[in-house]
Formats: sequence, structure tokens, C-alpha cells
Amino acid sequence: MFYDLARRFMFSCDAEWSHNFALNNLKRFAHTPLNHLWTQELAPKPVQFLGLEFKNPVGLAAGLDKNAECIDAFSQMGFGFIEVGTVTPKPQLGNDKPRIFRLPESDAIINRMGFNNRGVDYLIENVKAARYKGILGINIGKNKDTPNEQGKDDYIHCMRKVFEHASYITVNISSPNTPGLRDLQYGEALDDLLSSLKNEQLNLSAHHNKHVPMLVKIAPDLDAIQIGQVADSLVKNHIDGVIATNTTLERSAVTGQRYADEMGGLSGRPVREKSTHIVKELKRLTGDKLPIIGVGGIDSAQSAKEKLDAGASLIQVYTGFIYQGPPMIKTIVNAL
Repeated sequence: MFYDLARRFMFSCDAEWSHNFALNNLKRFAHTPLNHLWTQELAPKPVQFLGLEFKNPVGLAAGLDKNAECIDAFSQMGFGFIEVGTVTPKPQLGNDKPRIFRLPESDAIINRMGFNNRGVDYLIENVKAARYKGILGINIGKNKDTPNEQGKDDYIHCMRKVFEHASYITVNISSPNTPGLRDLQYGEALDDLLSSLKNEQLNLSAHHNKHVPMLVKIAPDLDAIQIGQVADSLVKNHIDGVIATNTTLERSAVTGQRYADEMGGLSGRPVREKSTHIVKELKRLTGDKLPIIGVGGIDSAQSAKEKLDAGASLIQVYTGFIYQGPPMIKTIVNAL
């Protein structure tokens, strides 16, 4: 009931204003009696993944809490794990506004935020201040003004900063909103990036005397040859896991709808089949060599089970959560 009223209000306002309004209030009231408006108890459904125990298989995808300001509030909603970021070495404003567009006919969103965030140092301070004791992923990226040829330096910088504070680290090379970023998903550029990051991960593991798994987040807009090449590179470089997938540039599922022609990544129900296909293909190609987190178009117990049946061990939600709120988490967890 609370979320229905809150959504009615927020969906009557500008999408990005509503996003910031929600985060500001979650942050402000997380440790007050008002947190009862979103706090819910869920039955534990533990999952072992990458040597970690997740209290349930439903996580919050990166992008919603870029600066790690609302970790405690999201944990109160019952998420089995939380991923924050994408964070870059230096703060950046992102792309020009408007840059978030709702497509309610399809329970979808188009965004071209462009890794807007306050920088890795700010994120770390928020992580250190949070009371949350569960599994926390930190999603890292490169600054927009960093050339691809030097992009690995940005990822390495962020990895060094977040390593001791993260349960796992996600390398985001698949956002469509940073020019040229997706070029890092292919060929020699991908191998060079992954081998450098793997070496850094091993060095940091020795220094901190702990292993922090590294996952790579990929796009749904890959053809069969590209999926095979990405899978081979991830396995060859001993990457711990993969997150499939990010948002899509495809628009066929929303043709004719308001905002359908806006630039940016499309998320929500229209990307469901594409991301499930990627999960299925990765599983077919790599077997048990590449653990998978499935994300894209999950808004029900059925769509969650599709990802798990396709080969994912865990799932993440974002757009479905925007449209349905905390009750969706409980519905999915209870059904799994």
C-alpha cells in the first residue's frame, strides 16, 4: 500500500527527480522508525556462490545506488545482496539532462546517465559508514574522459580502492552510455583488460590475505560469435564470474511508444528474453567454469525462475523493482 502511494506520486514527477527524492529519503530515514514503511522479513533461502553465502538469491543491481548512500535501507527491504556503483576514479556529472525516461506500457526505462557519481573515495566512505553486514558488490568503471587505451588504469585504480571493502567486484564494460566503453568487450582489448585486472586481483589478494571475486558485466547486444569470444576470454583469464546482462540498445519491443527513440540503454521487460538468451548461451559454452548472475527484465517469480533455469545461480533486479517496489522482492524469494 505504501509503495503504491509513493509510486503514484513519484511517477507524476520527473524521473530523475523522483530517483533522487527516493534515495535522499531512504538515506535520511533508514535508521529511524519510518523505516518500517519498507522493512520486511524474508525467510532465509541461502545460496553458496563464489565461496560466499548469500542469504537469498535476489540482489539489487548496480546503478540504483551509485554512491552507496542507501545500503542500509536496501538491506532492510530483504535483498539477499546489494551491488553499488558504477563508480569511477574521479567524480563526474554524467550526460546532459533529461537522461531517464519511463516507458510504462512496457514496464521499462531508458537511461543515458553516463556513470554520474561522486567518485570512488566518496563511495568508500559511505560503505565504511553502513551497518550492513551482508554481501556487497562494488561495480567499477572508467571515467568518460579516459581514453580506452588507458581505461585499464581507471579500473585498476578503483579495484585497489574498493578491494578491502567489497565482497565481490564487478567490472562494467557494457554500459552503452559512456562512448566507446563497449569496445572493451571485444578481442585484444578485452584480453588485455582482463589479464591486467586478474594480475591486480592476485596481487591484492596476497596483500590483503583474502580473495575478492571479480565478475564482468556484459551487454545483451552480442551475436553468437561475440558471445563465444567473450566466454572464451573470461574463462581463459580465470575470471570468477559474469553478470548477464546490462541494458540494450535494441528498440523493436517498444516501437511507437513515447520516448522509444531516446538514446540510451533500455531496461525492464523488453530486455528479458535477450538477457535470458545470453545467460543460456554462456552456460552452454562454459558449463560450470563461469558462474553467472542473471539480470534483465526480472519482475516476477516466473521471470526470476527463467534466469535460474537458464543457468544463473543468482539474480538481480532494478527496473522491475522501480515499478513494483519492495513487495516484489518478497514475492520472488518466497516463490523460489
